[in-house]
Amino acid sequence: MMTQRTLFSRGALLAQQVALEYSQSTVIAPSSLTRVRRTMSSTSIPPPACLLKPFETPHRYMFGPGPSNVPPRILAAGGRPVIGHMHPEMFEVMDHIKKGIQYAFQTQNKVTIAMSGSGHTAMECAIFNTLEPGDSVLIGVNGIWGERAAEIAERIGAKVNTIVKPPGGYFTNEEIEQALAKHKPVLFFLTHGESSSGVAHPIDGIGDLCFKHNCLFLVDSVASLGGLPLYMDKQGIDILYTGSQKVLNAPPGTAPISFSERACNKIFNRKTKPVSYLLDMSWLANYWGCDSKPTRVYHHTGPISGFFSLRESLAVLAEMGLENSWRRHKEVAEYLHKGLEDMGLKLFVQDKSARLPTVTTIVVPAGYDWKEIVAYTMKHHNVEIAGGLGPSAGMVLRVGLMGCNSSIASADLVLAALGDALKCCHKSKV
Repeated sequence: MMTQRTLFSRGALLAQQVALEYSQSTVIAPSSLTRVRRTMSSTSIPPPACLLKPFETPHRYMFGPGPSNVPPRILAAGGRPVIGHMHPEMFEVMDHIKKGIQYAFQTQNKVTIAMSGSGHTAMECAIFNTLEPGDSVLIGVNGIWGERAAEIAERIGAKVNTIVKPPGGYFTNEEIEQALAKHKPVLFFLTHGESSSGVAHPIDGIGDLCFKHNCLFLVDSVASLGGLPLYMDKQGIDILYTGSQKVLNAPPGTAPISFSERACNKIFNRKTKPVSYLLDMSWLANYWGCDSKPTRVYHHTGPISGFFSLRESLAVLAEMGLENSWRRHKEVAEYLHKGLEDMGLKLFVQDKSARLPTVTTIVVPAGYDWKEIVAYTMKHHNVEIAGGLGPSAGMVLRVGLMGCNSSIASADLVLAALGDALKCCHKSKV
């Protein structure tokens, strides 16, 4: 019986024999030898010095519009050993994620998955799969996300129609129905939580209007999901998506999305293929086990660690309960709003019922440079808040208290940091 040591010795002897035979059968000309030596000379670009020392991530209070702080439990989940993206255990994790999304969305939709990418990926997936060149689409624009959706639809050759409100505003159901009747779109896009302006758009009744006008209802809930009530099935939403990095408190990089049966009928009976192979739902539905086929076929390598984190974040939400999460975000937002108003600051969204509880927008106080305020709270308090975005740029400060950051203690940190900034930052005479 051969020992391990004997096997190693025989292996080394065989390697030497092969090398000897190769050297005897190969004759290298002197000129060729020079070229080989030149090629094998030392690298001209040295290892970057920055990578030869460890990087320390600073601790910050992530109280902007996202990403949020990631709790230790979810961070730990993302650090689990990597397994194959086609392993049965990975499919089990993906099945858990599907169930978690169905709970968070309040839907029984079979085609429910998580995109490998941020909320933008889910936005493009929804638009790329439902629209074909020449299709009429109606976009509700009351902030940057409606603008982005319109540009994405335009890029694929859809006939884009918009209804527009200034930042801080929202559409009535009457205005929406008039636009549906006029433009006859196959898809209507609306942002539920408009994080650039701080508006929580009313949803009730819009799904019924879209059904009446034979139009699919697409809703962006990246900044709202888990922070205020949303019922996909009951409210007649055909396509709903969100992001992992807001209320769910997972790292950025995964985006839950769900499609109704009506949406699937449109998607899987297209005349043309979607412009994106990566975002093609005919492939993704199989990868996620949504098409009833006996086997899942390789499409792309999913973000395995990201899926571990997303599963854990959905578990946290399930343990807390949606109703409790909605209530906590509402109570903390109201506490923050009162504290801001007591400081003499003005909230940007005038209609209290339309204020987004996850992202609060504050009118930039007269005489102050918003950039100086944002820089001051970061430098002196490690508190991240943000300025406006898109149509609200230069008009507002944005404070996001989402998921684990939605607490009275977090609100007090924001109020203290802003109060200090207003005392210490330069104020011009107006």
